[in-house]
Amino acid sequence: MNEHIIKAPTGSKLSCKGWIQEAALRMLMNNLDPDVAENPNELIVYGGSGKAARNWESFNAIVESLKKLENDETLLVQSGKPVGIFKTHENAPKVIISNS
Repeated sequence: MNEHIIKAPTGSKLSCKGWIQEAALRMLMNNLDPDVAENPNELIVYGGSGKAARNWESFNAIVESLKKLENDETLLVQSGKPVGIFKTHENAPKVIISNS
């Protein structure tokens, strides 16, 4: 089994192109911190089945998408997988999540 240790960045240095994107990234990563996640290696954050992403490939794609997301763009995540980045505007939501 591959062990994934996820720790969110801290402090005032940005990993993303803006603080709103950075907040989404840090919240996602904090959900998988071994100190709080139920089963972080399986991406399960709570309740035995609540996952932070569909799989590790999708998790990594979400992280990379957040890091490159511009201030006038929105990331769409569908069923735990990033499906697109759309040009919107600075006041639009940075991430929209849809689960079926």
